[in-house]
Amino acid sequence: MCRIFFYLLTFLFVSTEVFSQDLNYAKKTINTLTSSTYWGRGYTNNGMAKAADFIESEFKSFGLIPLDTKGFKQSFSFPVNTFPKDMKLEINGKALKPGRDFIVHQASKGVNTTTNLIPKDSATYLNAQAGIVLSIQPKLTWSVAQQPMDYTLIEVTNKSLPGIPKTIKAEITNQFIPNFTAANVIGMVKGTTKPDSILVFTAHYDHLGGMGNSTFFPGANDNASGIALLLDLARYYAKNPSKYSIVFIAFAAEEAGLLGSKYFTENPLFPLSQIRFLWNLDLMGNGDAGATVVNATLHTKEFALLHKINDANQYLVKINPRGKAANSDHYYFTEKGVPAFFMYTQGGVSAYHDIDDIAATLPLTSYQQIFKLLVTFNQQLIN
Repeated sequence: MCRIFFYLLTFLFVSTEVFSQDLNYAKKTINTLTSSTYWGRGYTNNGMAKAADFIESEFKSFGLIPLDTKGFKQSFSFPVNTFPKDMKLEINGKALKPGRDFIVHQASKGVNTTTNLIPKDSATYLNAQAGIVLSIQPKLTWSVAQQPMDYTLIEVTNKSLPGIPKTIKAEITNQFIPNFTAANVIGMVKGTTKPDSILVFTAHYDHLGGMGNSTFFPGANDNASGIALLLDLARYYAKNPSKYSIVFIAFAAEEAGLLGSKYFTENPLFPLSQIRFLWNLDLMGNGDAGATVVNATLHTKEFALLHKINDANQYLVKINPRGKAANSDHYYFTEKGVPAFFMYTQGGVSAYHDIDDIAATLPLTSYQQIFKLLVTFNQQLIN
């Protein structure tokens, strides 16, 4: 009896230690990907390419194998509007800080002007001749544009304004890149007995990049958190291969319009019909309010299995079902008939597409529980 008790304690200790290491790995990965070295994993300072290299290096260190004779990367190109240089803005003679006080709309053209502003309404001021529009917003969120507009739109927070905007001085440079090259990063752990049946984990590694040469968007929750979980799962399955093959895809250019996943589904490296199930992981850094699963109403059998596992183990406080939605990289797989779930966490910090989505405040509340939930789901799905 004492020996059994000793082994039980040892098992519990080892299990706790393993998942503690998983959380430490996640934190380290998120800290890395959100650092200034990767510059928001976007379109300036080689940020996206550096992130792709990091993920490829991790895949190699785990012992994953590429699906293409050319290696782990699947390259493609698309147009994008960027802001690589210093940007300055003054309203009524007061200098404002990029990212904190103002953002330049992602589709804006460049401008260098000092001019007066005319009110259009209480939240919009403009000078049509100078091709500049000032919009007052309660919150600043940025994105990615594939084409520039023929004017410059600047969004400013109300609290940063020095009174009613009357004059503006703006120095902003955009650079349109017609053929920006990015790459999906893809690796596989081959199945032990049924290698032609495939389970897939996906997550996008790109974020918004930088706005000017002093401001970047870290993207801790969106989606360094999803990449950390994807890499952690890759590391786990490399050590514990399953009967089915498991493919891990880190997508580029999700923020530009799901371009990486669209390209993969149009140029798959294996028949999509071989996919038994796909999990897309995005916004995985919270979880105190549970998680939501997109496509739950499409795949009721799999969602019932997920709920059964969660009810038995109490991994998450709740899992909310949601229908079909074109809101992340699962979408184009769904359109091709691939059974897929997109999971995202809820609660926690509210930072999203802004400069406050940082690693230091990301709680990772349910990271370990989601890891266990996904591994258990795969085991039962396979069996």
